[in-house]
This record gives sequence, C-alpha cells and structure tokens, in this order.
Amino acid sequence: MTARKRFVSRLTRQTLALVLAGGRGSRLHDLTRWRAKPAVPFGGKFRIIDFPLSNCINSGISRVGVITQYKAHSLIRHIQRGWGSFRGEMDEFVELLPAQQRIETSWYEGTADAVMQNLDIIKSHNPEYVLVLAGDHVYKMDYGTMLAAHVEEEADVTVGCVEVPVEEASAFGVMSVDSSYRVTEFLEKPENPKELPDKPGRVLASMGIYVFSTKVLFGELERDHKLNSSHDFGKDIIPSIIGRLRVVAFPFLDPVRETGAYWRDVGTVDALWQANLELIGVSPELNLYDPKWPIWTYQEQLPPAKFVFDEDGRRGMAVDSMVAGGCIVSGATVRNSVLFSQVFVHSFSEVNDSVIFPDVDIGRNCQIRRAVIDRGCRIPEGSRIGINLEEDHQRFYVSPKGIVMVTPEMLNQDYPHGL
Repeated sequence: MTARKRFVSRLTRQTLALVLAGGRGSRLHDLTRWRAKPAVPFGGKFRIIDFPLSNCINSGISRVGVITQYKAHSLIRHIQRGWGSFRGEMDEFVELLPAQQRIETSWYEGTADAVMQNLDIIKSHNPEYVLVLAGDHVYKMDYGTMLAAHVEEEADVTVGCVEVPVEEASAFGVMSVDSSYRVTEFLEKPENPKELPDKPGRVLASMGIYVFSTKVLFGELERDHKLNSSHDFGKDIIPSIIGRLRVVAFPFLDPVRETGAYWRDVGTVDALWQANLELIGVSPELNLYDPKWPIWTYQEQLPPAKFVFDEDGRRGMAVDSMVAGGCIVSGATVRNSVLFSQVFVHSFSEVNDSVIFPDVDIGRNCQIRRAVIDRGCRIPEGSRIGINLEEDHQRFYVSPKGIVMVTPEMLNQDYPHGL
C-alpha cells in the first residue's frame, strides 16, 4: 500500500458521512431495552456515538447524516442537544435520518437498505465520496487518511479493517487480501475463518467502515434493492463486488507505532465493562485527555465532583478512578471504577471495579464489585452486588465473565426520563 498522507481538505469537503445508528444491540441485554446501542453511555461522560461523530469533525468532515431506527428517542435527543451547533450557511450539519419509509412501506431491513431508503437525501448533497460508519464502536481515527488511500489506490470501495484473534472472528466480517491489500474474499461472521498467513491465530476483520465512490454506491444499492437479499453491506454488498470491482482494505494503524490502533466493539456487557475500566489506567490506549483529538458531546452544566468526610471508617475518596461532574462521594470509598455524572455514593459504602452510569444513588453500607449499574438506579441501603453471584443471578443479569448488570426495572424502579 502506498504511503498515506494527512487528509486533503478537498477530499473531506466532498465527502458525506453516514453513521448507521439503528442497531438493537441485543447482546447488551437490558442496557438496550429502552435505548439504541449507540446511545449507551461510555467513558464517564460520553455516549458511544460521540466517537464516530467526533472522528468526523476532527477529520474535517462536517456533513454527517445519522441513520436511526431502534428505540432512538434518547439518541435523537442527545444529538439535537450536543451536535446542533453547525453552520448551515457553510453547508455543515449533523442531520438525523430516521426510518421514514421513503421507498418501501417497511422499516430498514439491513444496513444497505437503510442507506438505500435515504438515497434521495444523499443525492441532494451531491457528495463525491460517501463514508459509511458504524455508530456503535469506540475508537479515534482520522478518516481523511482513509479517503486519501481510497483515491491513491483508485479504489471503488475501501474497507477499514483491524486484526483480531481468530476466536473473535465470528462476530465480524472477515477478509482475505493480496500483497497490495486488494480484497480477494469477504465472509460475514464465518464459523471457520482463514487465518492470516504470516500471523497464525489472527484474522483481518472489517470495522464496518466503508468509503464508496458515490456512483459506485448508487449503482450497487439499486442493484441489491432488486435482489432477494438481506440488504446488508457486510452480508451482501461487499461480498458481491469482490472480483467485479476494485475493493481495497485499509488497515487501521496507530500513526506513531504503525501497529494496530485502539478499536473496541463494546457490544457485550463484558466488553463494555472492560473498555470503560481500561480508561482509568496510567497510560490507556484510548487517551481521552488528548487536546489534539477531543471527543465532543452534550454535557449538562454541573458542579465539580465532591468528596466529603475524612474520618477513620468514613472517608470520602476515589482511587484509580474517573469521577465525572456532579458526583458526591460522601464518606464512601471508590476504587478502580468509573462514575458518570451525578452519582451519589453514601457513607460507609464501597464501590470496586465497577461502571456506574449517570444519576445513580448508592445508599449507605453498600458493597458493589465488578458491576455495571444503569442510569437512574437507586441502590437500597445495605445492598451487596457482585459479592455472591448465585444471589445476583436471582435478581440481576450476570455476564459470562461474572460482571453483574443492574437496571432500574430489576430493582422495581421506573426508568429515568432521557436515558
């Protein structure tokens, strides 16, 4: 693959990004019962969709459509509040594209169908390139370098890819490439994927990121629309064009180390919990404190976090943790945990190795370990969560790796407004 350059502003100005944000996220169980997966909180103050949207803005792509469908209220509300400050007269926007049955009388039937049903809107923006993104992955990426590679390689379609362990391959589209990174085979979620010849135990997985030359996209969508298919990019569009069009893989690499860059599919409770806790390390792979690549979001005007009481046995403190604004740790101990905004931990409680979503109230004398506590939960005084998994199985969801997930409904409480 030829050397990649910093993005050229002309390319990014001629690009329309489409963020596919309609997924159910069923592997997150009750966390997506009332919200779409891209709206799930992440990293102490963000939502998952903030990462691809921030990547667009930081890459110089200021024309973005967000395609929504499944339980999208909180997602739509978040985007309206946090991403509505663009200059329309400069042709800058983050535009919501809910399922409107513009072509068919059905909901979106697949990722390709979601784009197809908005074809008239896409044409009205007259882009030269269309960047298709998944709205449910966490990473930082300069899409301009991928656009530049697409042009340099004279590709019809460019597919972003990362290396993953072969045992995780069944969750992804897996591809084979030749020496010039032209894609020779693409299989969606294969049971027996081909390992990389020079790296046994590893496969090349699709990130769900595609750059299309616009005419190619239109032609392939219209062709697929006439077929009896699942109308999905990974299952139908990409496999059907291998060998017929020039499809090139774009390895997502760390620009400094030239090794695999940080990219996480946080589609399970275990993965979501682990990715959040990775952030509190001394030098995490995903640096949220990088002023050169900020992650943008909507945030309320909240007071600073507060830690009160300094007595033996009743000391408000947090160690090796991230604590967002509006939190009060009152005579309690928080270790190796992430507290989102407006979490109140009352006296004599201990929170360890846990992810606490916004607006959670943890009563006195509670013990919480290896847990994900959903937004708005009111944890009763004296609760023990993550201490006895057999008991937790009776009340909550316990993941394969023993992470306990608690939602308001599991506590017979109402979900909060604006979750």
